[in-house]
Amino acid sequence: MPVSLFFYNIFLAGYTAVLQIAALFHSKARKWVAGRRGWRKHIPRALASTAGKKRLWIHCASLGEFEQGRPLIEAFKKQYPDYAVVLTFFSPSGYEVRKNYPGADHIFYLPADGQKNARAFIDMVAPERVIFVKYEYWYHYLHTLQTRNIPVILISAAFRPEQVFFRWYGGFFRQLLGKFSRIFVQDEQSDRLLAGIGITERVTVAGDTRYDRVTEIAAQSQSFPLLETFRGNNRLIIAGSTWPADENILHEAWHVFPHDWKLVLAPHEIDAGHIRELQRQFRDDVVLYSELQVGTGDAGKRVLLIDNIGMLSALYRYGEIAYVGGGFQKGGIHNILEPAVFGLPVVFGPNYRKFVEAREMVQRHHAISIQSTPECRQAFHQFINNIPQLQRMQAGIREYVQQRTGATNKILDSGMRIEG
Repeated sequence: MPVSLFFYNIFLAGYTAVLQIAALFHSKARKWVAGRRGWRKHIPRALASTAGKKRLWIHCASLGEFEQGRPLIEAFKKQYPDYAVVLTFFSPSGYEVRKNYPGADHIFYLPADGQKNARAFIDMVAPERVIFVKYEYWYHYLHTLQTRNIPVILISAAFRPEQVFFRWYGGFFRQLLGKFSRIFVQDEQSDRLLAGIGITERVTVAGDTRYDRVTEIAAQSQSFPLLETFRGNNRLIIAGSTWPADENILHEAWHVFPHDWKLVLAPHEIDAGHIRELQRQFRDDVVLYSELQVGTGDAGKRVLLIDNIGMLSALYRYGEIAYVGGGFQKGGIHNILEPAVFGLPVVFGPNYRKFVEAREMVQRHHAISIQSTPECRQAFHQFINNIPQLQRMQAGIREYVQQRTGATNKILDSGMRIEG
């Protein structure tokens, strides 16, 4: 056994052990462990309903990757209805939200990587072909698929120079990339980086399937009469997926904004304690969405707090400017394409560079990254103080998104075509 693989197996054993211990105290770890318990029995039972069908297996790390994979799942099912789709998640934040997604025939947690687990799971599913979305480089799964000559495709991948694949010590991880039959990358930088380590013939610049997804969401977005009532004749800033660091800055910046602007705040966490804390922060300015009444507009309230899940992507249609949270978190910003598809310029925190669309929008001055309250105020004032310029920018952002749609069809046509 190569030394690098020995240490990888040690890492897997340690990681699983840590999660077992963390499950005693942390709800997310508990779901991770419980969701995989007894998988060798319940997965075969579930798969019996599609026995005899060819299967596509698509794997997503979490919810964000699912949104990238979803357009391809739905396009594939439409073109090849006789196939069964097996969807797996690594994280509870993906599985728990989408475990009832009707576009897949089967939805499971991916069993922890390991030689025995990988072989057993692939034996059960017996996929004709496999898609990994954006990342998740599990050695034993990829190695088993390669040795069995099962095509495995990586889609919507984005690479950066600082990643381990491009370091002198990254040989083991470069081997993992070599196990994919095809790699569809988001941008030219990713293509050049892969070429620099000798991966060329199997790489295609296809773009990001999320552009297709947000365009579809925008076309189907519903209206919210309560929000229209709250807005009245004012303009709205929509702040979505915010964390406490974002909310503190927004609170400090908010009081200097013109009175013909209102704020709609949709926090990432909506547990009762966090909602109470936001009510305390904004005091008399805030009203909960659950307490709005049609026709009243809650006169005098300038901050609407969204205390439910599922509205955000459609809310952006009512805004002029967006603030997207997560930029002060380790994981980085949340989805900025959801507001961009409606033409909203976006403000976010400093941790954004691993996202291709964020870098591009900053370069085009369609987005502004901030690190402090004064920078937040200045960013919003750039948009608020010149409405004609803001409107021209909104048109440019909508065009930017439209020009980047079509990745789903590129992947389906050149990487997923099934003959016969």
